[in-house]
Amino acid sequence: MFKRATVLGKTYQFRDLKEVMAKANEEKSGDQLAGIAAEDSRERIAAKQVLADLTLAEIRNNPLLPPEEDEVSLVIEEGVNEKVYSRIKNWSVAELREYILSHQVGLREIKWLSRGLTSEMIAAVTKLMSNLDLITAAAKIQNQTHCNITIGQKGVLAARAQPNHPTDSIPGIKAALYEALSYGIGDAVIGINPVIDTTDSVKDILVATKEVMDKWQIPTQNCVLAHVTTQMRAIRQGAPADMIFQSIAGTELGNKAFGIDVSLLDEATELIRKEGTSAGPNFWYFETGQGSELSSEAHFGIDQVTLESRCYGLARKYQPFIVNTVVGFIGPEYLYDSKEVIRAGLEDHFMGKLHGLPMGVDVCYTNHMKADQNDMENLGVLLAAAGVNYVIGVAMADDCMLNYQSLSFHDIATLREVFGLRPAPEFEKWLERMGIMENGKLTEIAGDPSIFM
Repeated sequence: MFKRATVLGKTYQFRDLKEVMAKANEEKSGDQLAGIAAEDSRERIAAKQVLADLTLAEIRNNPLLPPEEDEVSLVIEEGVNEKVYSRIKNWSVAELREYILSHQVGLREIKWLSRGLTSEMIAAVTKLMSNLDLITAAAKIQNQTHCNITIGQKGVLAARAQPNHPTDSIPGIKAALYEALSYGIGDAVIGINPVIDTTDSVKDILVATKEVMDKWQIPTQNCVLAHVTTQMRAIRQGAPADMIFQSIAGTELGNKAFGIDVSLLDEATELIRKEGTSAGPNFWYFETGQGSELSSEAHFGIDQVTLESRCYGLARKYQPFIVNTVVGFIGPEYLYDSKEVIRAGLEDHFMGKLHGLPMGVDVCYTNHMKADQNDMENLGVLLAAAGVNYVIGVAMADDCMLNYQSLSFHDIATLREVFGLRPAPEFEKWLERMGIMENGKLTEIAGDPSIFM
């Protein structure tokens, strides 16, 4: 027996930290599918009560997946600043939560704090927070990065233009891209998911997007979201890539299912630094999403929030330009409905930011999930309030290649308008030169892609 707690006259006993972490999690269909979720609200409250009283040292001293057995755990352990950790190790998780939410604690203090935290500690404090807590805490944190331009400043909402096409048609990609640009979308990255994961296809798309950037002198970054090995072959053959991309998991076995490991990520890092076409120093684009480890049977009985946090512990090693959780993409097996998707989006955003990452969210859902576009707009509003670095836009909010729903270009423009947010400064100056934006507002020609014809 690890710990116990009594709620409404019933005593709950927990075997180990892994069980406490899982049962303290807010309701998620993925945890239920894995058979590790709390049976009811009372057991969840009991687990939260136990978790709140644990010290950060107890969490670190009871590894969910030992570093000698898992290279993601090793990366997380090696990333801890021991001087910071020594000053906070006797804090309880409840005290950590109170510190982060204190109105007297700001960006500098949180950045100092984060250097001494493991991913499991960050997951633990997340489980004790309400949705508003997650928004309040994340809004304190700004993590700036630079590839060709800088994003992450306070008051900036950047956006990825995702002009996917079901046949990788270059004219089709350009048509969607021009619409995105006409709404002021594309400062985070022009990023395309290819249908065909081949070196030639990746090269063709990278060349095409770079030609658009050069012709119109657009200050942004390009990226093709193929497997990292395909991108590496394309780069070695001269393809103009500003960043390199890969989906990552929170366990070594989960990453093997993606066809990657730390040594491959290290090799890709050296390649993009030497042969990439951007200024840097931040060259990586990582994507994550709650439930990916369960889908590859690589979860080791660990709950999906904690595994997601571990993804960010791995990403932190590589100082990426952007990271995002594709929050509702995997499906209802892991996030059943809009309530779970919204919660996960706020959790992931906060956890990524507390890791020091430039965190974005693909505000999205699949058509077989119990959610709709209104739910996504609600999440978009909450994330804008939380200071999300960037979100993703697709034409008419409907990705015709990946067959899922996200935010539209005009949705993101509306979020900027409602919250008084701006594109990245260099990108906004370009929008002003093009006549698309003036004094932070879109002009009459905005939304008309024919200006690029």
